[in-house]
Amino acid sequence: MKRHIIAVALVLAAVLPARAADDKPSVGPGLGEIMTLTQMRHLKLWFAGAQKNWDLAAYELDELQEGFDDAIKYFPTHDGLPVGQMVKDNTPGPTGDLKAAIEAKSPTKFAAAFDKLTAACNSCHQGTSHGFIVILRPISSPYSNQSFASGK
Repeated sequence: MKRHIIAVALVLAAVLPARAADDKPSVGPGLGEIMTLTQMRHLKLWFAGAQKNWDLAAYELDELQEGFDDAIKYFPTHDGLPVGQMVKDNTPGPTGDLKAAIEAKSPTKFAAAFDKLTAACNSCHQGTSHGFIVILRPISSPYSNQSFASGK
């Protein structure tokens, strides 16, 4: 029995460092899942701002930022590309502008900042050889079970 425990410990000692050096996380969401949720938050953020539901817009912006943080944490590199650094470089300006627009409750500033965020997303896609993924300002919502109007 003691030999089995020692054998398992040796195997784990050999495997775990190899997994840590892997380009992909051993535990956590895949980059595709993070980006799919990011796209959902992007869409909901737009409709909240378009309806002047500033509380919901602030919430969705916070959730969007959490997704960016997850991409940075779980994917500092992906397929040999510095995904985490690209997110760090491209998102703070537009998300800061969005936060300011939401706090000011300015539809005009919100739309401009949202378009800057959308451009930043597309810039990352271009930089990671995923230029075939083009994000747009949403025109319709698949969330027929959610009101984006302010409940106040």
